[in-house]
Amino acid sequence: MKIQLIRNAALWLEYGGVTFLIDPMLSEQGANSPIVNTENDRRNPLVPLPGPVQQWLSPDAVLVTHLHQDHWDAAAVSLLPHEIPLLCQDVDQETIAAQGFGNITVVQDNAALTFRGVTLTRTAGRHGTGEIGERMGKVSGFIFQAEGEPVLYLAGDTIWCAEVKQALDEYSPEAVIVNAGGAQFIAGGHITMNDQDVVDLCHYTPETSVIAVHMDAINHCLVTRDLLKACLQQEGLLDRVALPLDGEWIQIDA
Repeated sequence: MKIQLIRNAALWLEYGGVTFLIDPMLSEQGANSPIVNTENDRRNPLVPLPGPVQQWLSPDAVLVTHLHQDHWDAAAVSLLPHEIPLLCQDVDQETIAAQGFGNITVVQDNAALTFRGVTLTRTAGRHGTGEIGERMGKVSGFIFQAEGEPVLYLAGDTIWCAEVKQALDEYSPEAVIVNAGGAQFIAGGHITMNDQDVVDLCHYTPETSVIAVHMDAINHCLVTRDLLKACLQQEGLLDRVALPLDGEWIQIDA
């Protein structure tokens, strides 16, 4: 298994002989407005792509965890071939189809889907708590399984919660990718994992390799790589968590 962090939550995954483009945010730096009701007005994305966008436009499949702009943006809709196989959660199928994509497969709740020998299973999460969590809508994580590959858990936009614990307990993944930017609005709690959430996850599943992404790219993500690194170092967990830079590759063997 090889994973490249493109930027934010956008990943290029080579798994079981299949290439997946995950949560593509392909806009140029500063092309989009700031997330509203946040502490600053910096335009998004905060940073450029780490290379020419063309290198990420021909995967075997695109996987979209949910439709927030920092996971599926207008540039991705425009640039990706509309006949490409696209996997998503049920509530997003109609919107993606209306954008012109015709080869959509829904990964249903509580059901596994096999794509070219790779089995994907949807997992649940909580994109925040209380009213904000409700307004954020349904989000998904995914378990990847294939012969000869480590079990991978892509947690998606979620905080540390019972649903994440359930996925860890049920599938015992060798690796988990967490969106660790601690995204937050002016009011309410964080809506993606913050530094303490990552620490809690590491303590809960000490045998799992953790890869932390979704940092330093969107204006309301307040947990930076440097902040998370300092926290992990203080907790003695820095060797447990990879903090890839944009464009960096990580390889994990079975």
